[in-house]
Amino acid sequence: MKLGFQETQTPYTSGSQSARGWTERWVRDSVYCPNCGCPTLNPFPNNSPVADFFCGSCKEEYELKSQKTIFGKKVLDGSFRTKCERLAADNNPSLFLLNYDLKQFVVRNFFVVPKHFFVREIIVERKPLAQTARRAGWIGSHILLNEIPQSGKIYLVRDGRVEPKAAVLKQWKSPLFLRDEGQEARGWLIEVMKCVETIGKTDFNIEDVYAFEKQLGLLYPENKNVKAKIRQQLQFLRDRGYLDFMSRGYYRLRSKTEGGD
Repeated sequence: MKLGFQETQTPYTSGSQSARGWTERWVRDSVYCPNCGCPTLNPFPNNSPVADFFCGSCKEEYELKSQKTIFGKKVLDGSFRTKCERLAADNNPSLFLLNYDLKQFVVRNFFVVPKHFFVREIIVERKPLAQTARRAGWIGSHILLNEIPQSGKIYLVRDGRVEPKAAVLKQWKSPLFLRDEGQEARGWLIEVMKCVETIGKTDFNIEDVYAFEKQLGLLYPENKNVKAKIRQQLQFLRDRGYLDFMSRGYYRLRSKTEGGD
C-alpha cells in the first residue's frame, strides 16, 4: 500500500475540494475491502446520499471522511435524518477516516469504523442552519467517535505505518457477531465492551465490570437489575469468542492475547 497521493493538480481552486479529490483517488487506488479482503473498492457516483465506495465482491459500503488534523471526539457528518434512517438499513455504510499531511503529500492515519458499531446513541444533531442560509433549517449530524470502543476503530495505516492486512481482516472479523443483533442489544454489548476496555487489563474479574453498574444504570434507566444484565453480556461475549472464560467470575480479553489485532 503506497501512502503518497498520486495527483499534484486538480480542477479545483478550493483546498478542501482538492484534498477530497486526492484522498478519494488514494482510496480507489490503494485500499482493499477490510470486510472480505477484495483488493480494490469502487466509487459511487458523486453526491450519493451517504456512501462513497462499495466492494464489488461482498457489497460492503463505505463513507469517507478526511481531514488534515487528527480526528478527535466527534466527526462532522451529513443529514441527521438521513443518517438515522440509514442506521436501520442493511447497506448502512462503514466509516473510513483519513488523516493526511499536505506538506509531505501523504496519508498519516487511515482507519475504519465497521457499521455494526453504529448505534443511534452515537449520532447527535447539530443546530439547524439559520433562516438566512441557502438550506435554511437543514439539520446535520455529528458522529461521536469517543463513544466507540477501540475494537471498533481498525487501523489500516497508523502514524505513517501500514498495518498487516491479515491483522486488519482478523480485527474486523472479531466483533462481527454484532451485526446479528438489534439496535438495543448492540447498544448494551458495545457499552460492556467499552467497560472491559476501560479496565485496561487483559485478565479481569466480574467485579471489575460491576464497578460500572451506576454508569450503565444511567444509560439504561429502565433496567432495574444491571448486574444481571452485565453477567448476561459477558456470557454472550464469551460465547462469541470475544472473551475467554478463565474460571468462575474471571475473564480474559481475547484480542489482547492475540497481539492486539
